Amino acid sequence: MTYLIDIENLGKRYGDFALAGINLAVEPGTVVGFIGSNGAGKTTTLKAALGLIAADEGTVRLFGQTVAPDSAALDACKARIGVVLDTCAFPGTCRVSDVATIGRAAYATWDDVRWSELAARFQLAPQKKVSDLSRGMGMKLSLAFALAHHPELLVLDEATAGLDPIARDEVLDILRDFMATGEHGILMSTHITSDLEKIADEIVCVDKGRIMFAAPKDALTDEAGVARCRAADVTAVLEAGFFATGTARILRHDYGCDLLVPDRFAFGRAFPDIPVDKATIEDYMTLTLKGESR
Repeated sequence: MTYLIDIENLGKRYGDFALAGINLAVEPGTVVGFIGSNGAGKTTTLKAALGLIAADEGTVRLFGQTVAPDSAALDACKARIGVVLDTCAFPGTCRVSDVATIGRAAYATWDDVRWSELAARFQLAPQKKVSDLSRGMGMKLSLAFALAHHPELLVLDEATAGLDPIARDEVLDILRDFMATGEHGILMSTHITSDLEKIADEIVCVDKGRIMFAAPKDALTDEAGVARCRAADVTAVLEAGFFATGTARILRHDYGCDLLVPDRFAFGRAFPDIPVDKATIEDYMTLTLKGESR
């Protein structure tokens, strides 16, 4: 299969921070959610994959072609990618209408009709200066620009940050429309994991520069669960051998323990007296990253 983006063993060092062994791929027709705490390495990964910074090691392939920073191959591939980073990239003195002028000059595939549709949908007034836009409106401007040249791959870094719930749902609807052909893909880094529950197919979690887990979203939200245990319940589960040594993740608190279970249905059959809830992506990430390993 030819991936839209394929990152293999990516590494980058900054002082005491090291990104290492990052493997990540986006198939056509797939939305991959990229999650982790602040400083975990998400933005560094995206910037290295896009050639905005030079990686120290590893390989990046875009549309099946190996690329490197400042290469002709990368320049050609960039025309096929829409990017929204966590800050608005346009100068504050630009007006919304000036951003369309930039798009016409930058992309042979720029579509003025599509741009106008998105600008109207996002209520981006043509004469409004970028400096006068709120963070949320700046994100909408960046997304409209990213979509108006008909990219095959969208790379989004906190693209829904600063948006109210209604506006976030509107953006997700536009992303669903983008994915409708089955030929496009999205790599979406976000702290708003509830958005990923609505749109993602795969979830990849990074922490301290390392991949902690990568799984289909449905395995996290439909199959996994959080068992609400007393301390004695945890002991009984561990002694019963339900988990291999070192694979259980337990988060202790004042009123009991939360235990991450990969299959809540099997757990419910094995321990019918212990309540187990459906997991969210946030539950899964929190217990994986902060839970005690047993």
